[in-house]
Amino acid sequence: MKKEVVRVQQVKPAKNRRQFIKMSGLALAGAGLIMACSDDDDGTMIDPNPEIFDLGSGDLGVLNYAYALEQLEADFYTRVVNNFYSGISSDEMTLFTDLYNHEVNHRDFFSAAISAAVGSNTEAKLPTLEFDYGDLDWNSRDQVIATAKVLEDTGVAAYNGAGYLISNPDYLVIAGKIVSVEARHAAAIRTLINPGSADFAGNDVVDGNGLDLAMAPSEIIAAVSDTGFITTPFTATQLP
Repeated sequence: MKKEVVRVQQVKPAKNRRQFIKMSGLALAGAGLIMACSDDDDGTMIDPNPEIFDLGSGDLGVLNYAYALEQLEADFYTRVVNNFYSGISSDEMTLFTDLYNHEVNHRDFFSAAISAAVGSNTEAKLPTLEFDYGDLDWNSRDQVIATAKVLEDTGVAAYNGAGYLISNPDYLVIAGKIVSVEARHAAAIRTLINPGSADFAGNDVVDGNGLDLAMAPSEIIAAVSDTGFITTPFTATQLP
């Protein structure tokens, strides 16, 4: 299996960016699912390089994968709401605040679920990541919304591409609920860019069969690597 490493790279957040992503969680999933996590030990970890974290395999690998991407989205929207771009409307401010709350809840859910699953083996949990958005202009409506669009569109594709890897039915139910929320996010952002159009479900993300696109974890991680947003290196040697 080819090893994918996320490395530091500065790129402009403007046009022609490769898709990159996130896979979200469910904020308050309840004690039942957290308990289920603690009984799930089919995700084994290997450490080909002790200095670089590997996401692992099985459900735990998928949880760590999702946690990495959720950390990215939560960090992005935290920066947006802490410094709204110039001329933002009250409706847009409300929308971005909602997205911020959703993604922070998703991130915190995965953190709690993984902690329950690994118990005292804390080295099996992805650490808190660091981020660098290069020369993204946070005061530019166009750049902020374009970046949000990439995150949300590819988020849906990431859920679709990783769902079959989940064996725990509780996780699968949660993933099904999350992907519907992510699709709502994507539609809302697309409507901001082109109001009154059909872009909210454009044929660039929905195929002729009425199905959303799907991307494998390796494709998503390679795309995230290209953006350079995540500066903490990690590998994914056991995910397809």
